[in-house]
Amino acid sequence: MIPPLFPWLMAEFGLSFTQVGLTMTVFFVVSGVGQAMAGFVVDRFGALRVLAGGIALLSASGLVLASAQNFPMLLAAAMVAGLGNCVFHPADFTLLNRRVSAPRLGHAFSVHGLSGSLGWAAAPVLMIAVAGAWGWRASGIAAAIVGVAALAFLLFNRALLDDAPLAVVEGKTRGGGTFAFLGVPVVWMCFVFFFFTVMAFGILQNFAAPIFERSYGVSIALATSGLTAYLLGSAAGTGTGGFFASQSDTQERNVALALGVAALCAVVLALGVAPAWGIVALMGIMGFGAGFSGPSRDMLVRRAATSTFGQAAFGRIYGFVYSGIDVGLACAPLAFGPLMDAGRYSHVLWGVAALQTLAIATALTVGSRARPQ
Repeated sequence: MIPPLFPWLMAEFGLSFTQVGLTMTVFFVVSGVGQAMAGFVVDRFGALRVLAGGIALLSASGLVLASAQNFPMLLAAAMVAGLGNCVFHPADFTLLNRRVSAPRLGHAFSVHGLSGSLGWAAAPVLMIAVAGAWGWRASGIAAAIVGVAALAFLLFNRALLDDAPLAVVEGKTRGGGTFAFLGVPVVWMCFVFFFFTVMAFGILQNFAAPIFERSYGVSIALATSGLTAYLLGSAAGTGTGGFFASQSDTQERNVALALGVAALCAVVLALGVAPAWGIVALMGIMGFGAGFSGPSRDMLVRRAATSTFGQAAFGRIYGFVYSGIDVGLACAPLAFGPLMDAGRYSHVLWGVAALQTLAIATALTVGSRARPQ
């Protein structure tokens, strides 16, 4: 919601790039910490209630943004948005696991990931279009209206999503106390897996265009097309990956193969041997590999959760594990920004390949430790 409006916000309040960037730091910190905590709330009160509350907070953040009179109010909007965003993974995946039959879960995870990607892609288009026509405050109101519509749709269909009877537990999981999952190594491996994969994506999201423009000498339009190809390839891969995610004995191999292809593409780009047109092709293939691994990855996390705790701790495990996404996105520019400043663009791409390779190792480890009993 906020990043597409950076040019308007900088002009309105006289902000620097560092200051507007701080809004996203606040968003990811609140979302990451909140996501780990939201899982406990999901397990206690039910995913539907928590999901509705999160959507309501996101809608409210649009109104806070629209009424902002100074920089602290922008930070407040980012904070409220982060609180709303933090509920989605623990609530969504708890609902999917409890309301969708096991043979269809791979497809359900695929559709979930694909719809999320489409939403991320559509949001900047909406915000920029509304801001261009009626001003940036109108964009905040538009975001709030979208949130209200989503909340109304959710509540209208609440009979299909009610999981309250299954969600209320008496403070204990099948494997021990409330925090017992933190003592299980495979849960931490899942967290690390998300950290590696999303950090690699965060590097490309932040730096792909300047890397290709400066290291390959191509136009900014072509360089930007590389990232677009990655995002489109990722969407296609996510849709395709659902057909291969249901078999429990192949999930980690699906992830390893898909990310292996993605890492190989990153290596070719880092070597600088690809022609200009190859940037778009290789980025598209890399995105397809990353997207293809998504449904199998989500099934792998489900195996890790159920192998020790059954269904009692879906929310807290998903909340903690998927908070690795926020940590990875927050760390990517901090870790690789200095290499960009030093002009070591190929090193950044080598970093992408290394992170994807490390993700393969963690996925194989998770798979071996979370075999179905």
